[in-house]
Amino acid sequence: MSELEVKKVIALMSGTSCDSIDAGYCEVYPDKSVKLIRGINYEYPEHVKAKIFQIFRGEASIKDICQMNFVIGECFANAAKILIEEYGKPDFISSHGQTVYHYPFDESIDNLSMKSTLQIGESSVIAQRTGCMTISNFREADIAQGGQGAPLVCFADEAWWGKTRNLHKNFAIQNIGGISNVTVVSQDYETFGFDTGLGNIMIDYCMNKYFNEPYDYDGEIASCGVIADNWLECLLQDEYYFMEAPKSTGREYFSPQYIENCLRFAPEDPKDIIATVTALTAKSIAQAYERFVYPNVGIHEVVACGGGAYNKTLMGFLRKYLPSYIDLNTSEDYGVSINFKEVMAFALLGYCTYYGIPNNLPCCTGAKRRVVLGKITG
Repeated sequence: MSELEVKKVIALMSGTSCDSIDAGYCEVYPDKSVKLIRGINYEYPEHVKAKIFQIFRGEASIKDICQMNFVIGECFANAAKILIEEYGKPDFISSHGQTVYHYPFDESIDNLSMKSTLQIGESSVIAQRTGCMTISNFREADIAQGGQGAPLVCFADEAWWGKTRNLHKNFAIQNIGGISNVTVVSQDYETFGFDTGLGNIMIDYCMNKYFNEPYDYDGEIASCGVIADNWLECLLQDEYYFMEAPKSTGREYFSPQYIENCLRFAPEDPKDIIATVTALTAKSIAQAYERFVYPNVGIHEVVACGGGAYNKTLMGFLRKYLPSYIDLNTSEDYGVSINFKEVMAFALLGYCTYYGIPNNLPCCTGAKRRVVLGKITG
């Protein structure tokens, strides 16, 4: 392995919410710290975004997925070029891509594993359009080692909140994107993590359905509603919340059909619906800690990040459902952008791929061993 150096990296990703392509021009250091120089949210063109959601709904053909792989590659390249125009070419690009299907289950056909994942946004297009080496496809190697290919940001969480810093505290780093996932970083227990369940997917779906808005800005609508306690308790009985870790999930499970089935029993007032599904995200996180974290690790502080950390009502619910002795802060309190934390994480993952450093955490994904994630496209 060559001696580690500071590298300039443009990291690209679009999460489960698919609200935009997040692009960050970063500096990554040998100690695994990451400095965000600038982050941008690049909006998908209207018809491209509509086509992505068509894929999410299972209404796309193989032709559609084939074409969108290259179209999204063009979009990712365009996002990168905005940063390149301002800051110059990076040493390489690290692209997560757009997840369109994630199937982490132990099923087989003719004794061959069907555990799989698919992120599109063709790396060859990104590399050719930008003239930059592009590292992509981070999840597959973990799955090939029997893991779930998720969550991967645990690697960065351990590096940034790990045992060499803040030794007096045990942390739960809670990302609230479309799906919510937690990384537990402690003094005396191996780092572990898992997807806790719904993040913003159901909130955003209901905001679009009832208010024709893409999301609940600052949690304003939820703050005007009343939680329907009986419906909330019904929603919390879903089997995913009781599954042991390691576990991961996505839109394949919490699908539009899933949400519509849930809404059959919803209260009449749409504001109450938004309040309740917002409480669902917060309470499912708190219950995940009760079932799978506290029996192993005492938590001193929860550090929230992702789009849900901007939702004041959601954060208020989370504060209510967590034990009072646990501090609740955001990643901004530690110099890590709420909006661009996952971009920074994939900058670090790409850096490790570049240097051949194993960058999965089997204790979080369930993989048999540490491996180097990612494929390099010249």
